[in-house]
Amino acid sequence: MKAVLCKAFGPAETLVLEEVPSPEPKKFEVLLDVHAAGVNFPDTLIIEGKYQFKPPFPFSPGGEAAGVVVAVGEKVGHVKLGDRVMALTGWGSFAEQVAVGGDKVMPIPADLDFTSAAAFGMTYGTSMHALKQRANLQPGETLLVLGASGGVGLAAVEIGKAMGARVIAAASSAEKLAVAKASGADELINYSEENLRDRLKEITGDKGVDVVYDPVGGDLLELAFRSIAWNGRLLVVGFASGTIPSLPANLTLLKGASLVGVFWGAFAARQPQDNLANFQQLFKWHAEGKLKPLVSQTYPLERAADAINHLGQRKAVGKVVVQVR
Repeated sequence: MKAVLCKAFGPAETLVLEEVPSPEPKKFEVLLDVHAAGVNFPDTLIIEGKYQFKPPFPFSPGGEAAGVVVAVGEKVGHVKLGDRVMALTGWGSFAEQVAVGGDKVMPIPADLDFTSAAAFGMTYGTSMHALKQRANLQPGETLLVLGASGGVGLAAVEIGKAMGARVIAAASSAEKLAVAKASGADELINYSEENLRDRLKEITGDKGVDVVYDPVGGDLLELAFRSIAWNGRLLVVGFASGTIPSLPANLTLLKGASLVGVFWGAFAARQPQDNLANFQQLFKWHAEGKLKPLVSQTYPLERAADAINHLGQRKAVGKVVVQVR
């Protein structure tokens, strides 16, 4: 089979496409013919040794896949040969086949094609966990989504609306905000041209926002926290800006507010039944037309490096997907 390989930590340009043996699934694993693989921010980090997991060399990046089950380990009972599934792999999905633990695989609903399914798991799984379990977002509350045109950002906009929140989308350009508006955002802030705190005061009548969803980090985190309402929650989702910020601890006291970490992968492993319930709700909302995964660009397997760079340079709107078959 063909696989994109990382043989030493470095930029995406150092990745190579080679023929390698097909994986042999262990008793708790399934083997997938990969049809499509989602590109996510961790892919930009894992190839440079900057992610919390460092696989042994050589490895393939690609943390999520959609495909067809072609082999099933003896200890896996919830999927069978021929099933269409989506999988959280961690790495390994930029390849024609991948072996993955059965607990990280779930069937794809009939109304999701492989490309959409590859764009669904990590972004919607992360945002659902963030807004439900970590923020306990309530109907009528105000949700600010930073980086609202990216994969997790757009998912947060749609899920926030489905949960009954008033959603404020913030992004760095009018073009990106137009995408967030089309996904249901009620208010828009261009933080490259407008003062974030002033606009939030104007929009909320100086009450502040109840929940901040922040996959960006950098200077925006403190600006957003200073605009949070009493009993507010700021969700630390990621650091797409490339800068991990610090926050004066006294702000949490003065605001009576919480800084809340979001690590969906660990949640899915530790609380699989809660994660399954989340996806059952997400699939229901998708069937009702409330969630519409946006895949803005696809790349063939041999151009996986270009796909990673496109995301890493913050050019992507919605999701980028590598088409394997």
